[in-house]
Amino acid sequence: MVPIQKRVAAIHDLSGFGKCSLSVILPVLSSMGHEVCCVPTAVLSSHTGGLSDVTVRDLTPEMPGFLRQWSALQIPFDGIYTGFLGSAEQLRVVHDFIKTFRREDTLVMVDPAMADNGSLYRTYTPEMAAGTKQLCREADLIVPNMTEACLLLGEPYREGPYTRAWVEDALHRLTELGPRTAVMTGVWFSPELLGAAGYDRMTGELSYALSARVQGGYHGTGDLFAAVLLGALLRRVKLRDALQLAVDFTAGAIRRTREARGDPRWGVCFEPELPRLIHELGL
Repeated sequence: MVPIQKRVAAIHDLSGFGKCSLSVILPVLSSMGHEVCCVPTAVLSSHTGGLSDVTVRDLTPEMPGFLRQWSALQIPFDGIYTGFLGSAEQLRVVHDFIKTFRREDTLVMVDPAMADNGSLYRTYTPEMAAGTKQLCREADLIVPNMTEACLLLGEPYREGPYTRAWVEDALHRLTELGPRTAVMTGVWFSPELLGAAGYDRMTGELSYALSARVQGGYHGTGDLFAAVLLGALLRRVKLRDALQLAVDFTAGAIRRTREARGDPRWGVCFEPELPRLIHELGL
């Protein structure tokens, strides 16, 4: 019997160039067998990380129309995935979207994409940071990086290397905000390895997934990781295995990019890794 295809609402921006947000989430989740319904929050000529003269069209006024039509059509969603949001108004629309479409079995994943390297993004206001924390309270799963985890917990940013005691305590406290599961990226205990850690407060499962570190910074890797993680969990893969799958896929894409000597601002070569991902899922 062919399994019923899972349907995901992906609420993210779309960059015409530079692999991030919807331009990586859509092919990754689709290759994992899921239907992706996009709610574009903005359209950009490219991402803004190190690229200049970016053309941006804010789509906030159009977002309620997506909610209105989809609600009238009574579209059921197995997953709702939100990422970077550009304004407090977008946060309010996403709140309404989750309230409207969440069912008992819907997996709501929030990537609180608001900060990195110890600082809030320049477009993020304190009001938006507070709104993002509230959105995390409504999630089933959150995937902050280390900067975002510290902001959500109301404590100063910590530089690595980390200790297992701090990572595990932070994960427990993140789930106390509301989500059943918290996953932190950017976890490392020694310079050679980098990865993620996750905690499910309902089962008590605590998991680590690490891979050999590749030097340098690459745009869009957080979106790649989160998309694979969500796609695997929707296929009933256990948290520890979903974490390792997401870490290995992201690391593989980064290694390909480094070996090809590609410009890291242009995103990572994830496409050649998709067949291996499909194979590992047995699709």
